[in-house]
Amino acid sequence: MRAQSPSTSLGTNGAALDHLSDFPAIPAGWAYLDTAATAQKPRPVIAAIDAAYAQTYATVHRGVYARSADMTLAYEAARRRVAGFIGAASENEIVFVRGATEGINLVAQSWGLSHLKPGDRVLLSMLEHHSNIVPWQLIQERTGIVIDACPLTEDGRIDLDAAEAMLTPAHKLVALAHVSNVLGSILDVKRAAKLAHAVGAKLLLDGCQAVPRLPVNVGEIGCDFYVFSGHKLYGPTGIGVLWARAEFLDAMPPWQGGGAMIDRVSFSGTTYAPPPARFEAGTPHIVGTLGLHAAIDYVEAIGLPAIHAHETALVTAAREMLGAQNSVRLFGPDDSAGIVSFAIEGVHPHDIGTILDENQVAIRAGHHCAQPLMEHLGVPATARASFGVYNNLKDVERLAAGIERVARIFG
Repeated sequence: MRAQSPSTSLGTNGAALDHLSDFPAIPAGWAYLDTAATAQKPRPVIAAIDAAYAQTYATVHRGVYARSADMTLAYEAARRRVAGFIGAASENEIVFVRGATEGINLVAQSWGLSHLKPGDRVLLSMLEHHSNIVPWQLIQERTGIVIDACPLTEDGRIDLDAAEAMLTPAHKLVALAHVSNVLGSILDVKRAAKLAHAVGAKLLLDGCQAVPRLPVNVGEIGCDFYVFSGHKLYGPTGIGVLWARAEFLDAMPPWQGGGAMIDRVSFSGTTYAPPPARFEAGTPHIVGTLGLHAAIDYVEAIGLPAIHAHETALVTAAREMLGAQNSVRLFGPDDSAGIVSFAIEGVHPHDIGTILDENQVAIRAGHHCAQPLMEHLGVPATARASFGVYNNLKDVERLAAGIERVARIFG
């Protein structure tokens, strides 16, 4: 796999990173612009999943026969691969979950219920995904904590100046999106960590939209919890990651009971395994971890800096083409990471998406699981185009042409 330098990420013929042929589910003539919802899967990931089911499949951590032992080694190798990918100090800080949603819920139900009490405060932001709002509201109902929402800057970034003014020693947790799934705005995560720690709070980052397009090193960031989903990283669905500092995992109680997470079970009492096994009850998504391993290998072979530069160039082109149309309203900053949200005056985003689909352009239309943000923007929904390594300038041109057709149809 060959990655072009950032300066040539959009060549003269509109070619991107030249990886479209790696994605068999994208037929010729179809512009898939919904990567922020879920990324298409490259052949190496599909091959890894197929081989795991067809050739090497067995359970992990239980069997004494050779194939089970080999699969256990592969499963734990995937954990080590994830740890290296995000700069974790140890693979024992990596907990496999179904996705970022489950990772946040795990932190809320385990760390949150054991550490938060009435009057404590949690700081979120106006652009958070529902998965980083509702779990804390559930904890609020049970503990009496207070939830604060940090405002946004005019161009759609989390306003860290406002956050600094809002934070008090009563805040025990700050939970923010590393990259907005609607606006593509990138959080200054190192500053967010410093602000949280200055008042004694922990920092949780939702990295779903960050890890597919930005280098992430949790040690350098200084956060305390980090979550992401495999399917947005060109990997399979049903697998995700919670990273947490080892000392926090050690002190957190289990949140689900079952096989694998125990040390010893008796009717007089049960003792639990150390992390990460303590948080992985039941038979895990074995093949999903192998697919995630392959996905990480794939994006790192291309290079995350090259991916980010490529997507930034596509965003710039899209904002220029769409911004030239008078009826289009663009949201978010000019330098958003791989995501462009927009609206057309007098046209519902669902109608935009339907008409674009007739031209074989696939976008997302709706509230994007971010209804508080929609209210802040003053719209019921937006249309969203989001890019991946398989997109190129021709896809952007087809998007712009489709938007022109929408404007003509609706006058």
